[in-house]
Amino acid sequence: MPRFTIDPDISKARTIDKDFYTDTGLFESVKQTLFASSWQFIGHTGLVPGEGELFPFTLLEHFLDEPLVLTRDADRQVHLLSNVCTHRGNIITEKPCKAAHLRCRYHGRQFRLDGKFQSMPEFREVAGFPSAEDDLHQLPLFHWGNWLFTSLTGSLTGPLGPPAFLGDMQARLAWMPVGDFVFRPELSSRFTVKSHWALYCENYLEGFHIPFVHAGLNAVIDFGDYVTELFGYSNLQLGIARDEEDCFDLPATSPDYGKKVAAYYFYVFPNMMFNFYPWGLSVNIVNPINTEETSVQFLTYVLDPARYDSGAGSNLDQVEKEDEEVVENVQKGIRSRFYRHGRYSVTREQGTHHFHRIIAERLAAAGSP
Repeated sequence: MPRFTIDPDISKARTIDKDFYTDTGLFESVKQTLFASSWQFIGHTGLVPGEGELFPFTLLEHFLDEPLVLTRDADRQVHLLSNVCTHRGNIITEKPCKAAHLRCRYHGRQFRLDGKFQSMPEFREVAGFPSAEDDLHQLPLFHWGNWLFTSLTGSLTGPLGPPAFLGDMQARLAWMPVGDFVFRPELSSRFTVKSHWALYCENYLEGFHIPFVHAGLNAVIDFGDYVTELFGYSNLQLGIARDEEDCFDLPATSPDYGKKVAAYYFYVFPNMMFNFYPWGLSVNIVNPINTEETSVQFLTYVLDPARYDSGAGSNLDQVEKEDEEVVENVQKGIRSRFYRHGRYSVTREQGTHHFHRIIAERLAAAGSP
């Protein structure tokens, strides 16, 4: 399998080799090298609103495919646990419900809502039982307001903790009342895109295509003032409004005070987009399926209903369709025998260059091709 090197000087660099998008072995290896240690958005505390509430789900279904369950215990503490019984591997909770404990219906093993082993019939004779390995694995859970994040192999501390991925976004938006955002499932959706997951992310990571692909968005965003800022494992594209009515009312404490900000487009490596508009937030979760297919989930959180579907945050379904069309065409193009890699615009494709550099560095650090 190929090795990848991206020149840190964007003016000299070439885009990542096409093999990254087409090699099926590499697609499998990035599950561990890029995704397992990253932080993933899993929803909000309202999924388990009261004591004894259970919410099972699969993290990045068809890719990481990890069965997990959110619980809220009698002390109203929220926990994130493996949803796989430590006896014979059965899925414990199959649908949202309310219960005093977790009970596997295969052989009756029970766990507390914090994942600790509680009881098991017909196991008196088993030596050295129970032990810590009979508890359900508890995953780290990071809270930002009511929003929840986890990592399969990461921890809350250390160089790959939540601050490395989310800290710059939190700091930039420290003035925003993130606890007041309300999830609107009827405004949320999921799309299947016929392209590699990284091609979808690359499209998001540059505003270069906006005047050519998104006529509606280009009418409200001042492309001349469009700015990309790079951080460790994230970046920000700052959309400036053409019209005063379509921008945030920023407090003096904001580092962007005085600017006509229409949108904060935050990307968090490897697969999350947080699009903040004056009306609220659209979270986009990119879920790889295979080298030629990706599922993208749009989760809508509303802060100001009166401003919903206005400004840069309007007609998002249309913007998505426009992005799908161009990304699916790129998917066809990268299979060409005449394409290997391209070059970057120094002024407009810093985000894509940054993305490719992280990929190459993480693969090299993990000893992957």
